[in-house]
This record gives sequence, structure tokens and C-alpha cells, in this order.
Amino acid sequence: MQIELGISTFGETTPLEKTGQAISHDERIRDLLEEVELADKLGIDAFAVVEHHRKDFAVSAPEIILAMAAARTKQIHLSSATTNLPTIDPIRVYEQYASIDAVAPGRIEIMAGRGSFTEAFELFGYDLADYDDLFKEKLDMLLKINENEILDWPKGKFTPKIDHKGIYPRSKRPLPIALATGGSIDSTIRAAEMGLPIVYATIGGKFKDFQPLTKLYCAVAEKTGKDLTKMSIAAHSWGLVSS
Repeated sequence: MQIELGISTFGETTPLEKTGQAISHDERIRDLLEEVELADKLGIDAFAVVEHHRKDFAVSAPEIILAMAAARTKQIHLSSATTNLPTIDPIRVYEQYASIDAVAPGRIEIMAGRGSFTEAFELFGYDLADYDDLFKEKLDMLLKINENEILDWPKGKFTPKIDHKGIYPRSKRPLPIALATGGSIDSTIRAAEMGLPIVYATIGGKFKDFQPLTKLYCAVAEKTGKDLTKMSIAAHSWGLVSS
């Protein structure tokens, strides 16, 4: 069993406890890139950037941050955390991350999720009532694009009909795609049945509360004939890094 240690960031701009002042968005983004460079030099395995669309977080386009980080690092794996699929086009997601992979081959990953905050639904004109259905349909589309250069896709409820169109650029190998969840049983079962790696985000509760879910994930994967050696399990937990 291989264990990796990574860092994920919200790119937060919340007021600092000592001063009561919040760092500006542009300064936070510059600091974030320096953090990725340092993590790379220290041998940290992975660095993930969260997507939000609100004032207290600086990163609304993690793929842009990851592209800049890819050009400034040498070995660290870079991932979204998450790419909020319900409110974004899966074709654009693949095109963006395949482009970044050209700069850092084999180091780019997509963490697909629904998002723990919901401001993007109204911002981009989606109905929150379609929260789960949007994610399911767009995840299926993204996975198909990842495996097929030429896309044939029937018109869905939320996605257009695509007749034999190429999606470019292509990465040399399928991009790693993991399913992120805050602890949903349904998401755990879905990831296992689809053979996808899973990432649990500790948004609330205790870290050990995820143990039954990881056991369920493994049991479902084995029952459905999936190869667990290719299905990593990750867990995100709050931490403090101090000099």
C-alpha cells in the first residue's frame, strides 16, 4: 500500500485573527503559487486547489492556477479540489486539463464534485433542484471524453447532442479523474461502481467517521468486479501549517 501526502487550499481571503484584515485576492493568488513551489521543493506529493465563486475565496478558476503552477514546478501532482461539474461544460474541463497536462505530463488530475457551496448555480444560470442530476450526466460525459478522441453523445437533459466530433488537445493517456464527496453514501457507491478513485472531504464531523464509508467503497468495488489496486482512497482533513 502506497500512502501519499498532499495539501489542498481554499485560497481563502478571510480576515486574519490578529489584524482583522483580509488579504487581497491578487496577493492571495501570488502567495498560493509560492506555496505550490515550496511544496514541490519539499517533496510533497500533491497540491489541490479548490473552486469557489465568492468574496472570501480567491480562486474561481482552479485550472488557471494549476496551469501557472505546472509551469513553475517539476514533480508535484496538481489537482482541482474540486471541479464543480454541475455548473461547467465537461468538454471545456477536458480541454483545459489536457492543455495543462502538456506542460506537466502525468502530473495533472481532475477531482470532480458537486461543490459544497451553491453560489455557482445562480451565477451561471442553473437550477439547484437539478444538483444531483447535473452532476451525474456531466460526469458521464467527462469520462467518455477522457476515453475517446471522437465524441458521440446523445442529447441529454443538460448536455447537447454531439455527432462524431473530436475533442482536442488530447493527453497522451487518460487523465486521472477522482470523485469527491463530503461523505455521501450514494456518492461512495457511485464511485465504487464506476471504478473511480474517491476523495472524502472533512467538511464537518470527525475524520474517523469516514471509516465505514471506505469499507463500503471497497465492498462495492469488489462486488462489481472493479480493480481496487487502481482505485485510490483519499481523505481531506483540516490542518495548521506554521513556521
